[in-house]
This record gives sequence, structure tokens and C-alpha cells, in this order.
Amino acid sequence: MRLSKAHIIYFALVLLITAFFAPGFFAVDNDWHQWRGPNNDGMARGDIPVEWSDTRNVAWRATIPGRGFSSPVIWGDKIFLTTAVPIGDASAASAAPQAGGQRRGPGGGAGVGREHKFVVMCLNRNTGKLLWERVAKTATPHEGYHHQYGSFASNTPVTDGQHVYAFFGSRGLYKYDLDGKLIWEKQFPPMRMRLAFGEGVPTVLDGDTLYLKFDQEQDSYMLALDKRDGKELWRVARDEVSSWSPPLVVTHNGRKQVVVSASKKVRSYDAATGKLIWEAAGLGTNVIPAPVTASGVVYAMSGHREPNLLAIRLGHEGDLTGTDAILWTNNRGNSYTAAPVLHDNKLYFITDTGMLSCFNASTGAPHYHQQRLPKPYNFKASPVGVNGKLYLATEEGDVVVVKMGEKYETLATNTLADQTFIATPAVAGGSLYLRGQNTLFCIRQ
Repeated sequence: MRLSKAHIIYFALVLLITAFFAPGFFAVDNDWHQWRGPNNDGMARGDIPVEWSDTRNVAWRATIPGRGFSSPVIWGDKIFLTTAVPIGDASAASAAPQAGGQRRGPGGGAGVGREHKFVVMCLNRNTGKLLWERVAKTATPHEGYHHQYGSFASNTPVTDGQHVYAFFGSRGLYKYDLDGKLIWEKQFPPMRMRLAFGEGVPTVLDGDTLYLKFDQEQDSYMLALDKRDGKELWRVARDEVSSWSPPLVVTHNGRKQVVVSASKKVRSYDAATGKLIWEAAGLGTNVIPAPVTASGVVYAMSGHREPNLLAIRLGHEGDLTGTDAILWTNNRGNSYTAAPVLHDNKLYFITDTGMLSCFNASTGAPHYHQQRLPKPYNFKASPVGVNGKLYLATEEGDVVVVKMGEKYETLATNTLADQTFIATPAVAGGSLYLRGQNTLFCIRQ
């Protein structure tokens, strides 16, 4: 039978639509499969409420046991998140010495010497009901975490729509199917972080490859693993100290590369082999913000000592330090912890003390710089952008909504009582998901 041109087009469209909605294909509006959203730029699709309170537009709230500052990830009707639940003797833990002889950070060392359950949870996205819970590992951490900003479950998981990959740093990587069946697990040597500040690099997945970064005080390295069986594809040693920024996978001129921000240098590795492509020095210490990319430029930032922001043009090789591949820099008002949002050629970033900036991404010219919010705030969660609005979740329990664009404008300030937001929000299917100390909130019209 000979098919007409119309029939051929029809069947092609059916195949395309089927493939688009098949498991494993990253969805359009309804999913948030990784830490910084569908495009790794902090931007969500769709729309969510601008205003809410404890009695308005809260669809549900779910109690989360233990302590974890990882963000939820979402696929279909399921939400996945991780937590660490203490089960050992608290008095013995408080008396335990810090492993490795490191000095604890200010107020740090919490949890050291106390046994914990490292837990992966799955909740129903529509109701918040617990669907399943798995204890990935039970162990006593070798290091504590740094005061109120640390947890033993700060690494955000990732999902491809068929499996979820839960990373607990020194406690291993675990692959589950969406019904909670463990497929494989992989263990790693214990990390030694600066002043026991804690671990927390998000899990990065691209295609069939997982990229994991282990920057620490000695013997830093990065791994590429086959997601199907956990087999190591390549490993590179890194001349770096502790950093918390996740790898960024970007394709330029047909070549896929993995960009990693850190204190000594920003480096780019060939995604298939781990071979170094380029590097650039210039960031300061304690690098945490995730790099972002658009229009052939990568933006890497630090906000601790000797802060800097590097706008690096892709397409070069070798040492780019001081070359014209560095389009522009900025060393005032950079984010220390929160990742930036990049949208419509505008780069938005916020300091830990709540000073918001919006720069022209092409030139580095500020549209506004170090803008104060309606009242003093502190930040660890990264902003998310939704339908022309920037959502800023604060440690004080407020979420400030700001209009995106060249002029600063506050649209709303929303308060949930007795909450502190350290985890970055997730947005999917018209809902905003906020993780407080022990509660996950779903904000929905």
C-alpha cells in the first residue's frame, strides 16, 4: 500500500508525540527533573501564584523527618527528595571528636559521632502523601556539618523519568526505579571538607552519563559514570580545594563539555573523555554558585574572599586567563551561596545578605546593582524565575516576589509562619514547592 504525503506526515507526528511523552524524555512544563530546572538556568515554565499565606493557596503540606537541605525533584505525579534522620545517641555525638583533626567551622561539627539513616522519599505530587521511603544507608558520618546551613542530605537528586539518582556524597550514590526498587549503588571514599563545612554538590545527569564532583581539601577529583550500571567512564584529578558548585554540561559548536567552577580555576572538560579543553583563573575562595550559560557564554561566580564573576566566551582552548575570551568581570555584590538566574539576556544574582542585582549578560552593565529588598533578609536558597517574576526564598520564612526586567519592582512578600528556607524551591505544573526545616509545602492556585 502506498501512503500519501498527508498520511506520512500524520504518522510522523504520532511518532514524535509518542516519543515526546515516553518515559525518559525530559518534559516541557510539568516536570523539574534537576536542581536548577529544565534548562539548568533557574527558570521554570508555566505560572504559579504570586501571593499566598498559611491560609491561602497552600494546597498541602507534608512533614519531612530528619534534616536535609536538598531540593525536591519532580516527574509525573511523583516528588523525590532526600533527608538524613539521626538515630544514634545525641549525647555521645556531642562529645565525639572531629574526624581528621580539622577545626570545626563556627558553631559547626553538628551530628558528628551520631548514627544516621540516609533516606530517599517519594511523595504524591498532587496530595503530598508518602508513596514510598527507602533507607539508602545507615552510617555514622566521619565529619559534622557547619552550623545551621549544613545537613547530611544537601545533594539534590536527579531523575530521568525512569529512575531517580540519589547522591549523599561520602555516603554514596543510589539508583532507584520510580517505585523505589534499588537498581545499583556505588560507594566513595570519605571527603574532607574545609572546616567540616559539609557536602552538597547536586547530582548532574546528561543523557546516559552522571557527573559527580568531589572537590575537597586534598585529593579532589571528578567522575563520569554510566547511569545504566554505575560503571566509571572517566576520572580526572583536580588541583582544587573545597568547592560546592555543580558541573554544567554545555554543547558549543557540536562539542559537549563539562564546565566546573572552583577557587583556583574554572575548567572545561570534554564530556566524553574528561580531557581538559580550557581553564581560566580568577574566582575567589569557597566557590558555591552554579555556573550558567547562554548564547555561547558561561558565567561563573564567587562571592566569598576575592569575589569575582567571569563571563567566558566558549570556543577557545588552553589557558584563557587574561585573554579576550573573558568578556567581562564583576567583583561587587556577587552571590556567595545562591546560584544566579539567567533569562532574556539578563543575569540575576543575590548576596547572602539580600542585595539583588540584574546585569546585562552580554556587556556586564548593571540594570540595577545591590538593590535592597523591602526589609533585611538572609539567603541560602537560589532564586527561581517564573513567567516574568523572580521568587526569592529567605531564611526568615518570607518569599519575596520581584518583577523580572531592567527596573526593580517588588510584587509581593509571602510569609509562612515559623519557617526557614535553605533549600532551593522547585516549580512544576503550576505549583511551587518550598522545603522548610521539616515541612514540604505545595503552593498552588
